[in-house]
Amino acid sequence: MTERKEDLKAFLIRTLADPVLLYVVIAMMSIMNHYRSIDMWKYAIVSYVAGWFIFRLFDFINKHHIIGAVAYILLFSGFIAGSSAVIERGSEKYPVSWGLWFLTPVNVMQYNKWYTIAIFMLFLIFMLSVIYYFTRVRYRLFMNFLILIIPFSIYGKENEEMAIGFIIALCVGFFVVLANFRQMSDTKDAKAVDRPEMFRSAAVFTVLFALLAAFFPKPPIEADRTMIDTLINAEALTDRFLNMLGIFQDESDGEQFRRNMGNTPFYYASSPQAVQLKTSTFTSYNFQNDKWSYSEIDSRYWYQEELPFSIYYDGEVAQAVLCAVKNDSDFAEKYDLTEFADITISPNRKFDMRITAVTNRTNSAPVPAGAVSMNSSTFNGTHGLTKSGIVFSHDDEFSSGDTFRYSYVLPVFFNQEKSKAFAEALAEIEDYEQLLNDAHDALPVSEDEEVQKYNQVLLKNAEAYEHAVENYLDYGGSKKIYELAQELTDDVDTPYEKAKILEMYFIENDYTYDLSYRKEMGENVEDFLFDTKRGVCYEYATAMTLLARAAGIPARYCEGFNMQTQYLDDKGNNFIVTANDAHGFPELYIKGYGWMCFEPTRTWGEIEKEKEDVSSLLMKSGLIILGCSAVVLLFIFLTPVLTHGIFLMIVRRKTPDKATEAVMRRLCKVYGIPRTSTAHEAENAIYKKSSADISAVTLLFEKSQYGGCELTEEDKTKAITTYIDAYKAYGEAVKAERKAKRNKRKRTT
Repeated sequence: MTERKEDLKAFLIRTLADPVLLYVVIAMMSIMNHYRSIDMWKYAIVSYVAGWFIFRLFDFINKHHIIGAVAYILLFSGFIAGSSAVIERGSEKYPVSWGLWFLTPVNVMQYNKWYTIAIFMLFLIFMLSVIYYFTRVRYRLFMNFLILIIPFSIYGKENEEMAIGFIIALCVGFFVVLANFRQMSDTKDAKAVDRPEMFRSAAVFTVLFALLAAFFPKPPIEADRTMIDTLINAEALTDRFLNMLGIFQDESDGEQFRRNMGNTPFYYASSPQAVQLKTSTFTSYNFQNDKWSYSEIDSRYWYQEELPFSIYYDGEVAQAVLCAVKNDSDFAEKYDLTEFADITISPNRKFDMRITAVTNRTNSAPVPAGAVSMNSSTFNGTHGLTKSGIVFSHDDEFSSGDTFRYSYVLPVFFNQEKSKAFAEALAEIEDYEQLLNDAHDALPVSEDEEVQKYNQVLLKNAEAYEHAVENYLDYGGSKKIYELAQELTDDVDTPYEKAKILEMYFIENDYTYDLSYRKEMGENVEDFLFDTKRGVCYEYATAMTLLARAAGIPARYCEGFNMQTQYLDDKGNNFIVTANDAHGFPELYIKGYGWMCFEPTRTWGEIEKEKEDVSSLLMKSGLIILGCSAVVLLFIFLTPVLTHGIFLMIVRRKTPDKATEAVMRRLCKVYGIPRTSTAHEAENAIYKKSSADISAVTLLFEKSQYGGCELTEEDKTKAITTYIDAYKAYGEAVKAERKAKRNKRKRTT
């Protein structure tokens, strides 16, 4: 037989399924997942398509060294020039250079699309060049191993875990490339004589490796990072980031929530429950730069010379109005509240908590959500209190060791049917501020402490609502946000129900909490709501705040911490608050109650449960890998049987001439005979291997191909029968060889 030139179909199959190309794509996917996980598949497609064309150029270069060298220089120069142009585009209006951006951890810098594309281009030409060279031009196992380490080192330099799927895919790809270009390649000094068997063995080994990696991972190791965290505290850059979480800042863009701040402790707390801690509030949102900024209501504070002092807690307003209803029937009738004169609203239960500062020096103390009062403090200076309920230090910063004691209530008011019904009735009154003032006038003149307390509650609440309407209803005039807010709350009557719908909207509509997502310059809350749907607590809280405002509910954006980690010590603390607990959340003014915190971001507990260690993730991945591996192994072992059966189905439908030619080529493929061999050489090789006689096929093949004779159906049957006998003989010969090898090993041992 003569060697036929490779046709287009065979060429495409060989090049499109090229293991080296696929290995490059996996490597690029793992790298770009670090820089921009949301666009990883886009980069994968570009890597595959561009890699295919560049590999064809490399094939040309490999055959034409001088012209090829010039072509490669031009290609590499083109990538460099393109990267430079992209970097220049990215530097426009971006505060740092590409070099600094590249050297700085990605979770510190704001996402830059053009800088990321430049990274992709440079890595792509580098990976394509070195992987191709050290596999197809000059195979070097050590260099391939170093290339394998590159994606791991990119993650390792920032102490980030690579996804388990990439770890397995990279290792499997490495083994496939290793086997394909080392053991299975012909060289001047060695020839692979049983390549199909070697391929099957390599495939089985690779699949077994993936299974072992998935089901038998290394045991988890708890590392003591105390020294590392201590050293980090001394770094100026990290200090600056940590300070952003507590020290007075007049703006916030939420970047601190996207950084891995580590487990540096900020506060220890003794509390009956895990609650949100508030350290700052922001009034004004800027769509242009995606930042919240302080207004006077956020930063101006009033001296609190004596302790304890009340915090602006509005949760008792319903009880105060109900007291007025019971005392003044005219007031009750004016606002159609007479039906509630006989009900009783249980006061919210108060809890006490103690918070002790550990690390950073700050201008504001952490205040629990629902705080009623600050009862004591070890801070020696004068405290200040803002109208938004933030406790500031007037004389000096709060520092390590300062302890604060608070009383607070939980947001369970609307869980009680009577309380909820009365608050909803108050919320339906159009002139709510006038209602509060009239309720104050309707209270009895009395020395009773409760009545006097209600007087103060109504006065403060009327003032708070006035400030809320004046300051906390601006949503930037966004038509899209307004339309969405109206769509969600159009059929809902009360502010609390509207707030709960807005809170659940993000959980029920495929929004993704993604610490790795880096916003591009110019992205703001509209992009999060209607396009990317990815972000951290900053995006969720900002979106709910503006949606609430567009729905007519006063709202403000708050920052602080989420207590979530249990911690028991000999001082009675049962919670620890670390830098990674930094959190943003919205506060909404609910008529009939006052300011209430909401949580549109998935609860911190849910997120923490999803942060499983590597071993757990591997075990989960193992279920998927097991299924895939079972299919692969089954395919590997059944391939000979399947291909044999399929071949018989196809060949029986061919003409006698085509069938005889197909039988001869199939026998050569089964027995591993080179396509350059003649029919008689193939006949001799087959007889030598299995003692099978295919002379009948040889004769028919030569009559058809070289004699110009037209074969009959009887000839086709004879050729197929001869093929079946030779195929069976091959299987028996392989079994005999294996048995002989086992016996030889036994005799040797």
